[in-house]
Amino acid sequence: MLRLALTFAALVLPAVLWLHETPAPAVTAARVEAVDAIGLTVSDLERAVAFYTRVLTFEKIAEKTLNGPEWNAFFGLRDGRAKVATLKLGDERIELIAFGARGRPVPKDSRSNDRWFQHIAIIVSDMEKAHDLLLRHQVPGISASPQRLPEWNPNAGGIHAYYFRDPDGHPLEILDFPPDKGDPRWARTHRLFLGIDHTAITVADTGQSLRFYRDGLGMRLKGESLNHGPEQEALNDVPGARLRITTLAAPAGIAVELLEYLEPRTGRPMPSDLRMNDLAAWRIIGVVPSGEKPSLVRDPDGHVVHLRPR
Repeated sequence: MLRLALTFAALVLPAVLWLHETPAPAVTAARVEAVDAIGLTVSDLERAVAFYTRVLTFEKIAEKTLNGPEWNAFFGLRDGRAKVATLKLGDERIELIAFGARGRPVPKDSRSNDRWFQHIAIIVSDMEKAHDLLLRHQVPGISASPQRLPEWNPNAGGIHAYYFRDPDGHPLEILDFPPDKGDPRWARTHRLFLGIDHTAITVADTGQSLRFYRDGLGMRLKGESLNHGPEQEALNDVPGARLRITTLAAPAGIAVELLEYLEPRTGRPMPSDLRMNDLAAWRIIGVVPSGEKPSLVRDPDGHVVHLRPR
């Protein structure tokens, strides 16, 4: 256990320095009990809430204001004032945060193999109806059209998937599982948008990411897949895409999917100067035991994990 704690501290120490302008002490290992929500930085809170509630049928359940020097220090910003709206879809939640001091937009030339890529996968009961609704609302797509993944892939065959963007350019995905795949709870409701299955992040090296999420945070391996072919290329809008996909889960909450692009190896690294008020900044919000201090750490590729005590 001591060896594990030291390994984890070595991984997360650079994260703390990245998120704060002055050196901060290393964060000790904490087991994640649940991935409670996914956080997205937005430029206009009212516009973002309207999109997620009116188009994707999330329900707004809370809103709060953050202000004071403690939040400046927590976010590593000179001005950490922000408004946060919590939205719920099924049993899952997202947190939309708009900072008073706006950061940079999502790069217009972002691709799914760039390592700042992150999305949430929203389960739908009918892909055709969901896609038509997005078209009616003129939601910009990433995928050429909804893709049915091929049957030769035993872990993904028969799944329908489609990538698109929210008003700030954040990539999102809708998924429609066949009867033999997915959590059985998705079949218990007839709503169109059902809930969030996972958040996906692009990583450079799966083994390195496993040492962080599995060995450090205590998440368990849930599934693996090797995806490639024309359907995958059209879905991700990355020609020649060949992905190693590894799914991890805490005891409860939203799963975390690691996307390692074996081909092409042209994805760009996370910008070293990315800040929490930049729109490309997401947060995986993990619940840790009571008594732990809240903290922001980053994984080996720079994706932010928000450790929040129970």
